[in-house]
Amino acid sequence: MLHNVLRLHQCRRKVHIFPHVRCLRRRWFSTEKLETPEVDVPLSTGRIVRISSGKYARFADGCAVVSIGDTAVMVTAVAKQKSQNSSFLPLVVDYRQKSAAAGRIPTNFLRRELGPSEKEILSARLVDRSIRPLFPAEFRYDTQIVCNMLAIDASNPPDVQAINGASAALALSDIPWNGPVGAVRVGLVDNEVIINPTRKEMQLSALDLVVAATRQNLVVMLEGRGNVVNENELRMAIKKGTKEAQLIINGIERLQKAFGKPKRSLEPLPTVDEEIQAAVRTMSEMRLREIFRDFSHDKFSRDQAVSKTRSDTIDKVWSSYSSADPGLISEAFNKFTKHVFREMLLEEDRRCDGRGLDDLRNISCSVNLHKPLHGSALFQRGQTQVFCTVALDSPESALRLDPVASLDSGMKSKNFFLHYEFPPYATGETGKVGPIGRREIGHGALAEKGLVPIVPNEHPFTIRLTSEVLESNGSSSMATVCAGSMALMDAGVPVQEAAAGVAIGLITKYENDDTKHLQDYRILTDLLGIEDYMGDMDMKVAGTRRGITAIQADIKVPGIPLKVVMEALQKSMEARFKILDLMDATIASPRTVRKDSWPVTDRLVIEAHQRPKLLGAGGTNVRRLYLETGVQLTQEDETSFRIFAPSEAAMHEAKEYLENLMKTEKIPDLEFGAIYTAKIVELRDTGVMVTLYPSMPPTLLHNAQLDQRKIAHPSALGLLVGTEIQVKYFGRDPVSGFMRLSRKVLQGPPTAMIRNLDRPSRSSLAGGSDQATTTTPTNGTGEGIKA
Repeated sequence: MLHNVLRLHQCRRKVHIFPHVRCLRRRWFSTEKLETPEVDVPLSTGRIVRISSGKYARFADGCAVVSIGDTAVMVTAVAKQKSQNSSFLPLVVDYRQKSAAAGRIPTNFLRRELGPSEKEILSARLVDRSIRPLFPAEFRYDTQIVCNMLAIDASNPPDVQAINGASAALALSDIPWNGPVGAVRVGLVDNEVIINPTRKEMQLSALDLVVAATRQNLVVMLEGRGNVVNENELRMAIKKGTKEAQLIINGIERLQKAFGKPKRSLEPLPTVDEEIQAAVRTMSEMRLREIFRDFSHDKFSRDQAVSKTRSDTIDKVWSSYSSADPGLISEAFNKFTKHVFREMLLEEDRRCDGRGLDDLRNISCSVNLHKPLHGSALFQRGQTQVFCTVALDSPESALRLDPVASLDSGMKSKNFFLHYEFPPYATGETGKVGPIGRREIGHGALAEKGLVPIVPNEHPFTIRLTSEVLESNGSSSMATVCAGSMALMDAGVPVQEAAAGVAIGLITKYENDDTKHLQDYRILTDLLGIEDYMGDMDMKVAGTRRGITAIQADIKVPGIPLKVVMEALQKSMEARFKILDLMDATIASPRTVRKDSWPVTDRLVIEAHQRPKLLGAGGTNVRRLYLETGVQLTQEDETSFRIFAPSEAAMHEAKEYLENLMKTEKIPDLEFGAIYTAKIVELRDTGVMVTLYPSMPPTLLHNAQLDQRKIAHPSALGLLVGTEIQVKYFGRDPVSGFMRLSRKVLQGPPTAMIRNLDRPSRSSLAGGSDQATTTTPTNGTGEGIKA
């Protein structure tokens, strides 16, 4: 009793000594509903998304672990405490797939994870585009989001859960952020929308769409591909995904309310005073409006005119206000330029190049540009120019995926892939030409998604589509879809139908700069580069006349209403039909007349025992064939080979080479169970090597088949090289193709005639059959008695 009183007294003293402990305890037990930093979010499909925190990486500003099934992703968020005085948000997202998370070992030489793969880069971009729009404009601190795979099962992909993990980590941290966001993957199986489908369900799904949304059903990011999905089905999927994302948002908000850190205060950005802003506005407004109303400007002349106005304005304002920072004056001019550009669009419904809101730029197309190419196309839309080429190669050239990527995507290799190149001269700049960056990988992957549904699954060749952007002023990835579709048809690939792509933009106006209350907006069809830079959305939509094959929406404001998204989809469909009409005027169907440069394939069937002669020792014949003719010979099964030739002429040369290689004198037809005279050509410890006819390769007659008695060496029977013996023929081994011969079975009463194939018969000498048959008497052991 006394001991308990003393303990109570000590606890009271501790509470008085540390009053904040008492406050924390009171808050923990009285005001919060969650007792542990973990929340389960049940989705409409019955699957549970579990979000937890507080166990791992506690030195990070924020950390969350998101689990679904047996897949678990840990995401950390860290931001520096001091700003680097940059003019943008220096946000870096790293997404790494760990082989250990899948119970695998990397297959590279070092057996460890090396540089980021294409899948990792695309997943990192997915996370980046989902969270970036919700950072405050004044937040310009170095920030890093790291997505770490803890465990990966064979059913649930981790990329969407990485978005939810980043959202939870930022919400729980002290980093200023206007989240949370929720993300789900939406599938479509038998016209039924499925949320977060498994890999098996995705194999049956006509749609793979990732939807990221924030409160009030505002869409933040869209990314997906479809197997020619109808627009109405896509709208239904977006609505369903946005609704399901609210469940995840509610779960993160509960976690944030209970265990989130208070947000750090931000230092206000340095700005110029109202007097200088008024001077910038006075000196530049009329000139800017004249520039944006001059429809004769192209990309470079417009940029040069704005740049000249910027330098003149900064010089004049700085001469009047010498104490002001020229950098801040330049930033004030940039903000005002963006304001003027957007206000003119909202007021006049006329764009800076003279087009209406729904008008397309001038489009021109051409195909079959160079004779050696298997397929080629040039697509010009305004000042965006893309040159696409198609290369057809053997199936062995298919793109092999690493084991973890195969586990994630369900594919081991791809026989159709697209490579996208964006050199610096496409924008009139200088730069390093080398390994492609994250932007190029993202644009190429989007264009590939837009074309995969129209390429047939069963095709005798591996198809590599290369896109080279020669000029760029908006939507080069969608121009790649248009040019790539025509190049495939020019290469004779039996595509189901043509595909085209277009970019849709958005200009918004909010009440009192409150992004929750949209006052006015304009949707722009066929986006220009400057409209992308000044606008609030870049939605790229690719598809055919029957439906959509790919979609990607990058939104720069903290979410847009579903109404605007649906209207943008309608605008994209109308524009896509116009583009397809122009493309059909150039090439409307796959080419049927063969080109001389097209590769060809054929099939070679041989007997199993002829395989060693065809391949040669160590495959020397196959290598020589490739070096001399460029033809690849690939074995399909025991008796058939696939021949791939880069041209028809190479195929003829290869067939001539193979005919000469396999050309031999006529082989006699051996009869199963017949007795033949064999000649010993070599003695071995295991038996004797014999031939039945002169051109025959020696075959082994094993000791076990020489005599009914067990012998250790053929010399025990008095056999010598050149000795002729009788053997019985039992066909060929079905696996090795070797002859099966036996002398042992003949050591008994004679049962059949002895066939001597080593000497020509009278009939063969007279021009008859080349298979000689002679009858000789035998002794009791079955040995032939020479006449």
